Amino acid sequence: MNWIFEPWPWYVSGPLIAFIMFLLIMVGKNFGMSSNLRTLCTICGAGNKVDFFKFDWKTQRWNILVAVGTVIGGLIAAYFLSNSEVVNINSDVVSKLNDLGFESAGKSYLPTELFDSNDLNMKSIIILIIGGLLVGFGARYAGGCTSGHAISGLSNLQLSSLIAVVGFFIGGLIMVHLIFPLIF
Repeated sequence: MNWIFEPWPWYVSGPLIAFIMFLLIMVGKNFGMSSNLRTLCTICGAGNKVDFFKFDWKTQRWNILVAVGTVIGGLIAAYFLSNSEVVNINSDVVSKLNDLGFESAGKSYLPTELFDSNDLNMKSIIILIIGGLLVGFGARYAGGCTSGHAISGLSNLQLSSLIAVVGFFIGGLIMVHLIFPLIF
């Protein structure tokens, strides 16, 4: 039973994700987490002000249930089904992160320099706010988030998702190699 407390290997989790995507395709659904923000805004009445939010949100109830299930499942996994061990990171990556000022690399599950609420400073808050706005804008502008394009879009063989995923990787490389060293 200890297997449930360990990270699942790609050859288990990958086919499970593929099976879910297959089921969604078979019932004619397109999965996407970021599309739930549009649905929630519509439920809250945003359609009264902006045409983008005027649609029948009830057709997306299943997607909201998936999002709620994801949050609940994540909480259960984090609090009841994990052994609180740190993520096994390559020693070269740990060394590079240490050089960038992340002393917690390889010692904690998340970098405490960014996510420790006891050590939250103005620089971290500004970075988190700007990062959140850019991710939200990018997801809306690209017609979906990284998981929506990479998992759902590619499984539907959408060319736009392939282009978006290539753009995500190029953007990630630019961020890690050019912008990240300037920020930290």
